Amino acid sequence: MGFFLWQNSWLQMIFTLIVQAAPYSHQSADTAYRFAKSLLDQGHSLHRVFFYADGVHTGSALASPPQDEPNIPERWQQLAQDHQLDLVVCIAAAVRRGVLDANESGRYSKPGHNLADGFELSGLGQLVEAIAVSDRTLTFGA
Repeated sequence: MGFFLWQNSWLQMIFTLIVQAAPYSHQSADTAYRFAKSLLDQGHSLHRVFFYADGVHTGSALASPPQDEPNIPERWQQLAQDHQLDLVVCIAAAVRRGVLDANESGRYSKPGHNLADGFELSGLGQLVEAIAVSDRTLTFGA
């Protein structure tokens, strides 16, 4: 199943996506991924993907889905690598839910960190900037 986007070459748009649902408790994270892939395949730009609320779990390196299910965090990582995408995880929501990078792990005296490669922790300022420079912002999830 593909997504229909504007296919006129003269109408290329810049998108920002907000993912608010955890990858394995709701279809939204996978739907957002498929939408992102489709818009990139059609020549549009994806300025940023911002993971917020329970969507921050998409940035966890500890997710281990069964082999017969898609690995949604790895899909996002591969897409980001292929297209030099900016995958931002809301720092406040992430810390609250135990998704930490090395800096935050030390700051809160935690024994380890689990932010997956290709994702970065940052604040809502990154979301505001992304909305300001994008033609469209779409939210997936709650």
